[in-house]
Amino acid sequence: MSEFYDGVLERLIRYARIDTQSKNGVSCVPTTAKQFDLARVLRDEMQEIGVSDVWLDEEKCVVYGILPSNLDHEARKVGFVAHMDTAPDASGTDVKPWLLKDYDGSDIVLNQEKNIVMKVSDFPNLKNYIHQDLVLTDGTTLLGGDDKASIAAIMTMAEYYCRHPEVKHGMISLAFTPDEEVGGLARDLDLERFGSPVAYTLDGDYLGYYEDETFNASEAIITIKGISVHTGTAKGIMINAVDIANEFMSALPAYEKPQYTDGREGFFHVVSCNASCEEAVLRLIIRDHSSVQFAIREEYLRKVTDELNRKFGDGIVTLTINETYRSMKEVIDTVPYMIDYLKQAISDCGVEPHSLAFRGGTDGSALSHRGLPCPNLSAGYENAHGRFEYVPVQSMEKNVEILIRLCEIYAEN
Repeated sequence: MSEFYDGVLERLIRYARIDTQSKNGVSCVPTTAKQFDLARVLRDEMQEIGVSDVWLDEEKCVVYGILPSNLDHEARKVGFVAHMDTAPDASGTDVKPWLLKDYDGSDIVLNQEKNIVMKVSDFPNLKNYIHQDLVLTDGTTLLGGDDKASIAAIMTMAEYYCRHPEVKHGMISLAFTPDEEVGGLARDLDLERFGSPVAYTLDGDYLGYYEDETFNASEAIITIKGISVHTGTAKGIMINAVDIANEFMSALPAYEKPQYTDGREGFFHVVSCNASCEEAVLRLIIRDHSSVQFAIREEYLRKVTDELNRKFGDGIVTLTINETYRSMKEVIDTVPYMIDYLKQAISDCGVEPHSLAFRGGTDGSALSHRGLPCPNLSAGYENAHGRFEYVPVQSMEKNVEILIRLCEIYAEN
């Protein structure tokens, strides 16, 4: 047990009890006012432990802080970003975190009264954490380790530096943002106030996993205008938007869907279809790691739209494509030292680095394309977004060590 064990454990449990669930389909920022509850806690805590330039944006719900350099020479600056919200997929209200010490590898009774059991047969990754200490839920809510395990690690690192001014480091920027789980993508992070030209997000599951490549992503909205008349006199007049919507969906490659793809394979995914004879609206998401293949996918949807308009009449089908995020890889590749340093820090702390092209996006995807190169380091949680979420304390503890080692490497360069 390192000196960081008690700090990360206490912080995760305290943060997890604060309901910060974000909400889909809401235009206000943040999407839920309760995210300010954690933001104010983090602001006050950073001020108490001695972090400098602490500031909470009371309009955008972003918390900032800086650990000034104590070096006598110039060194590369570095920053860390984590999100405060939890996912809407499961309840985040009245979270009751508890600690299971020295896990023995068996099924875990989360809630005896309600007979909620986390079975190893359903969650075989549990076997990776035998003899470790797990923070769990009572089986009725998510835990919020995504991303409060990251916040706990970052704050414990910050406290370490504030308590040990003799430990040398360059300038370290900190930021905590809202609404990541509903596509916020850290859009309101003020890069000038943040102060570092590079950063790492902390988010994701098992310890030692990092991401320098994500999907390219867009949303497509297809609107189809039909003509409804009495079925008895419909011949030659009716244009059924339901049929056209079905034809559009049938034109999508049958096996290029999420349920049939993995690794670096892209896909089309129909998110929703609301249809009547008069009107149909399809929502699709488009994903691909290759920017070339991604552009081909978008162009294919335009071709399908054009063909259906030729068949049924000009303007019957309307396609709108909205960019969601782009892969961070093309940006991260311009600053290769960021991944070199990260892999070295992970290895130096006795963990084997692992990386896969992430089949999703992160705040770092958007931040990278805003000019802040931002790969991602895993937070160490498991089963995020659900009632069976858990966090090994040893993973958070090790992440603090990795962050400190990473800052040392930056200070040396």
